[in-house]
Amino acid sequence: MKLNTNSNSYIIIYSAILVVIVAFLLAFVYQALKPMQDANVALDLKKQILYSLNIRNLDGAEAEAKYNEVVKSEPGGSGEFTQECYDCEVDGKKLHVCPLKGMGLWGGISGFIALEDDWDTVYGVYFNHESETAGLGAEIKDSQAWQEKFIGKKLHKDGVDGIALSVVKKVTDPETQVDAVTGATLTSNGVSDMLQECLKGVVKHVESVPFDSLKTNLKQ
Repeated sequence: MKLNTNSNSYIIIYSAILVVIVAFLLAFVYQALKPMQDANVALDLKKQILYSLNIRNLDGAEAEAKYNEVVKSEPGGSGEFTQECYDCEVDGKKLHVCPLKGMGLWGGISGFIALEDDWDTVYGVYFNHESETAGLGAEIKDSQAWQEKFIGKKLHKDGVDGIALSVVKKVTDPETQVDAVTGATLTSNGVSDMLQECLKGVVKHVESVPFDSLKTNLKQ
C-alpha cells in the first residue's frame, strides 16, 4: 500500500515523530552539557568572590586554586563567625565576604561585599546585574574604578541606626557614602537599597557573636 504523503494524517504523524526525535536530542545534549555548565556557574561565583577581595585577572585554574587558598569557610560551614558569609584570609588578614541580592532598574542585581575583621570596614566589592543599560547602569559591574570607591568605607556611623553605607548623587559623608553612577540614578539606588537590606543580616549575626569588641563597634 502506497503512503499518501499529501494526506493530513501522514503530515501529522511525520511532524509528531520529528518533534519527539528533536526533543530527545535536545534533552540528551542538555544532560551531556549540564555538568560543564554547572562547573562554569560555580567557577563564575568563585571569581566574583575573589573580585570582591580585589583579586582579579585570573584564568579558570588560577581562580580555582586561589579560591581554595583564601576561602577558609563557606556559608553554613564551621567557620569562626559566619553562617551567611564566607570567612577568608588574604595576606594574613581575616576577611568576611557577604552575598548581596536586590533589584536594579530593569532586573535583578547581585554581588559580594568583603568586610575586614571589624565587620565595619569595606575591603572590596563586586556587583553583577541581569539587564541594566550598557554604559549606564551596567557600570556597577563593568567599572572596576567605581567598585574601588567602596574600599575603606564604613558600614556604620555615630547617630545612624542600621547601615549607613549608601550610594548617593551627592556625597556629604565621604566615610560612608559613594558617588552614584552617572546617568544611572535608579540602578545606583538599587545598589544602595541592596546594601541596606542585605547587610542587616550581617549586623544581626555579629550581634550574636560573643565578642564584646565586635558588639561595641556596631553600637558606635
